Amino acid sequence: VQLQASGGGLVRAGGSLRLSCAASTRTFSYYNMGWFRQPPGKERKFVAAITWSGDSTYYADSVKGRFTISRDNAKNTVYLQMNSLKPEDTAVYYCAAAPWRVGASKIAEGRSYDYWGQGTQVTVSS
Repeated sequence: VQLQASGGGLVRAGGSLRLSCAASTRTFSYYNMGWFRQPPGKERKFVAAITWSGDSTYYADSVKGRFTISRDNAKNTVYLQMNSLKPEDTAVYYCAAAPWRVGASKIAEGRSYDYWGQGTQVTVSS
């Protein structure tokens, strides 16, 4: 499975961006999908995830109410709509794919994910 993230860029605080992650697999609907981010000089952390069916979504506390994850299985694509962006959202954002059987207790853990995209830079200016 190859994942290609796009949509990053430079935006002012309070602005919005939508990230996309396209998967090159016919079995996209068998994977839970997640977004992680890594700020400069810091560890990569969980941002959001969505189950293979799209029925359940999960968010880090820091982005709840501002970010929305969604997916289109017909297009093999997962999205991250980011609103009310803050300077502390500045990071490289990575999409990742985990097997459908990964449950809620593990879906926020990076080690649950088998495939990772190359990352897209998001920079929020104050």
